[in-house]
Amino acid sequence: MALGKYSRVDGRKSTNYCSSITFVVFVGVCLVGVWMMTSSSMVPVKDVVDTSEKSESEVKMTQVSKTDERNEDESSGESNANNENQGKQFEDNPGDLPEDATKGDNSVVDTQTGTTENAKDSDDKKTDKSEESKDSNEAKGQNEEKKSEEKPVEKKEVFPSGAQSELLNETLTQDGAWKTQAAESKKETSESSESDQKIGFSWKVCNVTAGPDYIPCLDNLQAIKNLRSTKHYEHRERHCPDDPPTCFVSLPEGYQRSIVWPTSREKIWYHNVPHTKLAEVKGHQNWVKVDGEYLTFPGGGTQFKHGALHYIDFIQQIVPDIAWGKRSRVILDVGCGVASFGGFLFDRDVLTMSFAPKDEHEAQVQFALERGIPALSAVMGTKRLPFPGRVFDIVHCARCRVPWHIEGGKLLLELNRMLRPGGFFVWSATPVYQKLAEDVEIWEAMKTLTKALCWELMSISKDRVNKVGVAIYQKPSSNECYETRSEMEPPLCKESDDPNAAWNVPLQACIHKVPVGASERGSQWPEQWPARAEKPPYWLLSSQVGVYGKAAPEDFTADYEHWKRVVTKSYISGMGINWSTVRNVMDMRAVYGGFAAALRDMNVWVMNVVNIDAPDTLPIIFERGLFGIYHDWCQSFSTYPRTYDLLHADHIFSKIKQKCNFEAFVAEVDRILRPEGSLLVRDKVETISELETMFKSMQWEVRMTYSRDSEGLLCVKKSMWRPKEAVTIPYAIA
Repeated sequence: MALGKYSRVDGRKSTNYCSSITFVVFVGVCLVGVWMMTSSSMVPVKDVVDTSEKSESEVKMTQVSKTDERNEDESSGESNANNENQGKQFEDNPGDLPEDATKGDNSVVDTQTGTTENAKDSDDKKTDKSEESKDSNEAKGQNEEKKSEEKPVEKKEVFPSGAQSELLNETLTQDGAWKTQAAESKKETSESSESDQKIGFSWKVCNVTAGPDYIPCLDNLQAIKNLRSTKHYEHRERHCPDDPPTCFVSLPEGYQRSIVWPTSREKIWYHNVPHTKLAEVKGHQNWVKVDGEYLTFPGGGTQFKHGALHYIDFIQQIVPDIAWGKRSRVILDVGCGVASFGGFLFDRDVLTMSFAPKDEHEAQVQFALERGIPALSAVMGTKRLPFPGRVFDIVHCARCRVPWHIEGGKLLLELNRMLRPGGFFVWSATPVYQKLAEDVEIWEAMKTLTKALCWELMSISKDRVNKVGVAIYQKPSSNECYETRSEMEPPLCKESDDPNAAWNVPLQACIHKVPVGASERGSQWPEQWPARAEKPPYWLLSSQVGVYGKAAPEDFTADYEHWKRVVTKSYISGMGINWSTVRNVMDMRAVYGGFAAALRDMNVWVMNVVNIDAPDTLPIIFERGLFGIYHDWCQSFSTYPRTYDLLHADHIFSKIKQKCNFEAFVAEVDRILRPEGSLLVRDKVETISELETMFKSMQWEVRMTYSRDSEGLLCVKKSMWRPKEAVTIPYAIA
């Protein structure tokens, strides 16, 4: 029939000639068909990039498409564990990098092999791949349909564009609207230390007295030995070595992947935290018990032997204004034990920062973190805690045995500094309800001190179930009482004393005034949870310039929208992370806390870290119902090893490299991340490349890399590997 059709075009041509024409056309059609089939293998790669761009994609990744997944399985023979991460396409990839970085692609990164190739060589590679492809025309049609559906998603940005991809330069932030913690604390401290830069990836295990529980800044035994006094718990405070360790902390014998939340709240593996002292001393109070290969936590404590939830509800019954999870969202728990109070407050939608000294009761903070409950190794000693002023809705102390009343009430005044105006102090301790001579003396001293602080005693009640008494005080919301006191003791702090200065600042026995201006932070109570998580604080003014250069409220909103896109389009489904195993999360450079806010509906908690030389945005994080801490990443973090499931590092590695021992920082990341935990790094491409090499030398699994121009993204998974060689750390040996 085709022959007859073409023979009618010119009736004078011979039948043989027509047959030749038909053959040529047929061959041409076949060639076009072959070209269309082979070119379909390019569609998944083009799915990743904006089709308006003329440049080729720079990324090869296991999440691109099911077609690529099959091809990778056939060509590389990767393990089933890796293939589990290949099932979903990595979405919104053009936006993973700044808008100006999507032009002029220059590298291709292969997550299977970890190799990088030049863009000019990538065409040859793609041609080879297309010749080997077994995709059908039907597969091509499906890919093109997927491509058209995902076009709108591709145009969203996953990195803030332009000036938003980085913080302002440090010199600008120092002089601008945003102070840094270093600047705030400068008047209060005269000492600083610098770390020497080291190069090399010859990893060894740390030989230290603390063994698997080593915390460099808390186990500097040489510095502790040289202390003139330990009267104020100076030996429990941070004493960071000038030469931070570059070795790895050993694993406890028999260590295994932590039990996942919420089961972990009730029990953990004994060999992960093989300490039994608390079980022996506090077992009758239901803190912790040994049960075969597990340590179990019945949910009790010294003040709530019969369960934390009853105790929590009792507190709200006697002072309904506490309103757990609505008015009261961010709590500080002093002397937390194993942190069951904070662990069960999650059931009331409350976030609790628990802290206790290292080894005061053996491994109590380590127990808490292994359970999946926020906790920090810290002590109320001679320095302020690393939190801003006026940020906690409630401060809680259940028989924490802190001598609040001594030395002019310094320690209680530190709580007053951190407590939000109108916030509550919940104190359940023996002086509240027992009549022993010592308890009566302490109660009388506390009555005098709290009256001088203008704290109102809202209730003093007896819990008949747990047979304990609870006293609840409220901090004033105005300065009227301070100004009418008959005696000015404790005195008001000087105007130059910044309540937000908290890094290495000595404790002061003075009262900070309450802010009263309509636009001052602390003059109003925040929005109720969860509205406060999304709404810019009332004291963020349009006249202020935000961290990324926009008006502060717009900056806040843009940051939140940005991280919602990143978390939804990339982190949740595009990294191969099993989020059901993630509980303890740290944002190592938090800015506004947008990353944590984007995760708030998931079963995780996030420790937001604001570096001391970054814009001081930590008050904003607390204001939105989240929490965090000031820290200097040139030093170790005050947590036990193996306590975080996921670390998020947004442009922190390149900043640390400019001023600290880079190798020591990488070793610190290894120390605090749990084996089989994940690290997400967004940074400059040269830093990403160097880190990839370092993590491979540490036997970590590189799950995904992505780069364009000067920016990159890296996802790695920590292994159980430890070096065979050891190195002795002299200052950490008893």
